[in-house]
Amino acid sequence: MGNRLNFTKAALAALPAARSGKRDYYNDTRVLGLQIQVTDKGVKTYYVYKRIHGQPKRIKIGRFPDLSPALARDQAQVCLSQIAQGIDPMALKRKERAKSVTLETAFKDFKVARSSLKPKTLYDYQRVMDLAFSDWMKTELVKITKDKVARRHQRLGRERGEAYANLALRVFRTVYNFARTRYEDEVGNSILPENPVNRLSDTRAWFKQKRRNTVITRAELPAWFRAVKTIRAEAQFSYKGFSYKGGSNYKPASYNYKETILDYLLLILFTGLRRQEAAQLTWSNVDLANQTLKVPDTKNGEDHILPISDYLYDLLAARYKQAEDDAVYVFPGEKDNPYLIEPRSVVKKIADLSGVPFTIHDLRRTFITVAESLDIPAYALKRLLNHKMTNDVTAGYIITDVERLRKPMQKVTDFLLSVAEIKPSAAVVPLHQGDKPRRLDHGQ
Repeated sequence: MGNRLNFTKAALAALPAARSGKRDYYNDTRVLGLQIQVTDKGVKTYYVYKRIHGQPKRIKIGRFPDLSPALARDQAQVCLSQIAQGIDPMALKRKERAKSVTLETAFKDFKVARSSLKPKTLYDYQRVMDLAFSDWMKTELVKITKDKVARRHQRLGRERGEAYANLALRVFRTVYNFARTRYEDEVGNSILPENPVNRLSDTRAWFKQKRRNTVITRAELPAWFRAVKTIRAEAQFSYKGFSYKGGSNYKPASYNYKETILDYLLLILFTGLRRQEAAQLTWSNVDLANQTLKVPDTKNGEDHILPISDYLYDLLAARYKQAEDDAVYVFPGEKDNPYLIEPRSVVKKIADLSGVPFTIHDLRRTFITVAESLDIPAYALKRLLNHKMTNDVTAGYIITDVERLRKPMQKVTDFLLSVAEIKPSAAVVPLHQGDKPRRLDHGQ
């Protein structure tokens, strides 16, 4: 167990470094169990060496010369006294340290541990923390009680809506559950109390929410499209032109943010894509030559390839013509955002002008509703929406090529355009198979 030595400042300062890759230990002659460890770099650290519950353990006291031999002996005596009383000082330290963990620290640890989550998910979690719990971030988790959680849930329901209140507390519950598994004692029991959000379940205090099933109806589509047309005309008229560099997503002088949002909304309406799938669409996944687009790594974990109808071909070809050669995203965002983030103002303006209140997800539901009304085969509809068919034995024998989806996709497009009282776009002259996608004038 190493050499015995009377710990004095002079004696400890004179101890040589250990051999390369080794560590030397010296035991104090005055306090049994107090050691000093010397590394091959000459770093000297005090430890208490003692058996705890039959297992030998080293408990760190501090560094020499930061801690004098006299103070090291005092702290060692405290540590040995705790052990004599059946207390594990290491477990006690972990417990005290964990009890001081704030919501901010737990959330930071959560983001590191869950770094594999999609950026949008992490962004949504951060938004909830910033908006709903900003005043709790410096608070220790053990001080966030069931009563506090219940009051915050009610307040968020009044101020931000019941759906948001439920969402916010579910996010908090997730982070707290992570912290309970992260901070445990020596036998694997959480040192944090029960998740306070359980109060909402125990008392049935969650706000009751009905599943949204709103769509833009056939009667509302003309007004909705007219509002889009009006906003586009206003944007083109008032737009002065600007340019700036935002990383790899350079925006040319012809870039118009409002038009970008309008094109983004139209893409969702005419494809049924989820809003984040559309926002993160990159030019590398748009194939104008073969008139397809691809959404990689979708919600169900698979790539999603869709045919582009003639209307969307015109829209994307026009955007492609205006985009710089090094542009990454089809729908670039503002400021430091590489792609569109929550275009609420334009959505509100369309709703105000048209008298048709809607959410971005309503556009996806509208596409689904229209497709179902046109009697598109169920398998084709599921493929268009990228719904898994794992429980359908028959579907396993059907290989749906993207070209077999082109006719159903065009059918939905033609219906939307006719109902919206828009003349269908002129026939598109497709690019030759295998040609590199080229810039096209709109309608060329």
